This record gives sequence, structure tokens and C-alpha cells, in this order.
Amino acid sequence: MSPEPVAIMDALAVVYGKPVHTPNGDPLAELILTVLSQNTADTNSGRAFTQMLRRYPSWAAIASAPAEELIATIQGGGLAQQKGPRIQAILKAVGERSPAWDLEFLREMGMDEARAWLRALPGVGPKTAACVLLFALVLPAMPVDTHVERVSKRLGLIPEKLTTEQAHVALEALVEPRDYYRFHMLLIKHGRRTCAARRPACERCPLLECPARLRDVPSG
Repeated sequence: MSPEPVAIMDALAVVYGKPVHTPNGDPLAELILTVLSQNTADTNSGRAFTQMLRRYPSWAAIASAPAEELIATIQGGGLAQQKGPRIQAILKAVGERSPAWDLEFLREMGMDEARAWLRALPGVGPKTAACVLLFALVLPAMPVDTHVERVSKRLGLIPEKLTTEQAHVALEALVEPRDYYRFHMLLIKHGRRTCAARRPACERCPLLECPARLRDVPSG
């Protein structure tokens, strides 16, 4: 039998500490930073984001910059050839739909409508939309990155066969909305530090009832 989400969070908090939810502010900045953070370390994406803001005075300037110039600016964040055009496409779409470059209005929408608005932007998937909703707007959305998905499946919280998009829906139904941030942050830390994709450190895992650990079969 799989452990309950609350029991998992309580056990992980002993090791990693209790996450404190501090809103990140500008939802458009959160959106662009999330795109930059895909498949790269936070330090690298943060550095690329800072470089971009230093070079360009506004979101409009980033949207209209020469593509190769923007790519060179964010090169340190990894996958710049893909992320540069994606960022510009997103910003152009935002500028057309919200000329003030302000996404605070999403806070006043219903969750489904706000999520759909973000998902309609070019290249914005469920995780990116959820990051904006949760981290910047403090709305009840569950971002499911590779760590959260992997750990949740190993724990038996969701079936292995679920796609990433299905995992978002399943985990939002399983975890209490007030716990979305805590669950997300703790499972990310656990996935990075202990429950790695290859050779998870089961011998020092605090989750004694983990089905993968009890089977004694390495996952990944």
C-alpha cells in the first residue's frame, strides 16, 4: 500500500525542512524564467535571465530583438536555439493579448480559465502554466516536473503509465490544494538529493514505506 501524501510530506520535511511559500511577483517574469529553466540547472537559467534583463529594457524589446542576438544573450542557460524563439513567440502573443505586459488579471479569472489562457500561449505546457499560477499568482496549481513525476510514480501515488499531462491532473486530485506548494518543493528536493533517476539512494531514504524500496528493485 502506498504512503499518504501528508505522511510523505511530513517525513520529507524532517530531512529537507518545511518550504515557505513566498510569491515570486511578476507573473510574466515567472513565465519567461520557467521557459529558461527547462532542462537546465537553476543557476544557469537564473544567470541567463539576468543577462537578458540587463541587455533589454523591456519585454517589448526582447520580443522584437534580432533572434540571433537574443540567443547569444541567453546562451549560458542552455538550449538557447530553442528557448530564444520560444520566448519571443510567447512575448509577442502576450503583447497582442495584454498590451500592458501585465498578467495580474489572471488572478481574477477562474482557475480553469486562467490555466487555459496560459496554455494557449506558444509552447506553454502544463508545468509552465502551473508554475506561473502557483509561484507568482498563488493560485492552486500543481507543477509536475521530472522529479515530482518520478518520485510520485515510485511511491505508487500515481500509475507508471500516466503521461506528464495526466500526472498533473492526478496529483492535483490527490493532494490538498493548500499543500500543492509543499508537496512540489519537497518532492523536487527528494528527487534531486536522494531519489535520483539512476541509482536512487534508498539506503538513506526517509520514506520507509516506498513501494519501490520495499521491492528492492532500482527504478530508472
